Amino acid sequence: MSGIEALLREVRSLDAVAGQSTWLSRIDPRAMLLATLAFILVVVSFHRYAVAALLPMMIFPVLLARLGNISLSRIGFKVLLAMPFALMLGLFNPVFDPVPRMELWGHYVSGGWLSLASILIRAALTIAAALILVASIGIHRLCAALDHLGVPRVLTTQLLFMHRYILVLAGELGRMNLARELRSQSPKSMPLSVYGSLLGHLLLRTLERAQRIHQAMLSRGFDGHLPIRQARSWQFADTAFLAIWLGIFFLVRMTDFTTMLGQLMLGVVS
Repeated sequence: MSGIEALLREVRSLDAVAGQSTWLSRIDPRAMLLATLAFILVVVSFHRYAVAALLPMMIFPVLLARLGNISLSRIGFKVLLAMPFALMLGLFNPVFDPVPRMELWGHYVSGGWLSLASILIRAALTIAAALILVASIGIHRLCAALDHLGVPRVLTTQLLFMHRYILVLAGELGRMNLARELRSQSPKSMPLSVYGSLLGHLLLRTLERAQRIHQAMLSRGFDGHLPIRQARSWQFADTAFLAIWLGIFFLVRMTDFTTMLGQLMLGVVS
C-alpha cells in the first residue's frame, strides 16, 4: 500500500470510529467540545518548567479513548507524527536557558531541558485530545457543535469543505501516482524532477475539478452555506459530564499531585 493510500485509510478510519455506537457517542458534542477546549486551556496554562505536574492530565485523553472505543496505539502513532514540529519549537531551549533548575539522580537539569520536555508533553496531550474529539464525534457533529455555540457559519462551512476535499485531493493524487507507477520502469523510485511535474498536473486537475464541483453545487441550490443538523436537547448527563471534567481539571491545576505522591512514598519508605 502506498503512502497516499495509507493516508486516505487513516483519515477514513476516524470517520468510521465516529460512526460507532459507544458511551461517548451519547454525550452531546457541545459538551465534548467544551470539555476539550477547557482541557487544552488548562494544559497550556501550566508553568513553562512544569513536567511532572502535567502527567495527571493524561487521564482525560486515556479515559475518553476507552469510553469511545478508540485505539490508543493509533492515536499515539498520529501524535508521534506531529512531535517533530513540537520539537522544533523548543529545540534550542537548552542552549538559551542553561541555568540548573532541579537535581535528578545526582545530575543537575537545566531549565532549557525542562521547558523542552514540557513543550513535548503539552503538544502530545493537546494533539491527542483533539484527535480523540474528532474520532469520537466526527467532523460533521463537531461543526454542528461549533455552529450551535455561535461560531460563524463561514468557518464551519470551510471546515466541512476542507475535510471533504482533502479526501478528493488525496484520491486524485493517488490515481496520478498509480498511473505513473504503471508507466514507469522503476515505480518505487521517483526522481526529484518528476515531483514538480506531478504537483503541477495535480494543481491543474484540482482547479478543473473544483470548477466542476462548484457548478454542480450551484445547480443544486448551494447558497454558500452547508446545512447543519439540529442540535439535540441538552440533558443532565451532558451537564454532569462537563461539570465532572471541569472539576477534575481545576483540582489538577491547583494541586500538585505528583509532589504529594512523591512525599507520601518517601514517607512510607522512611
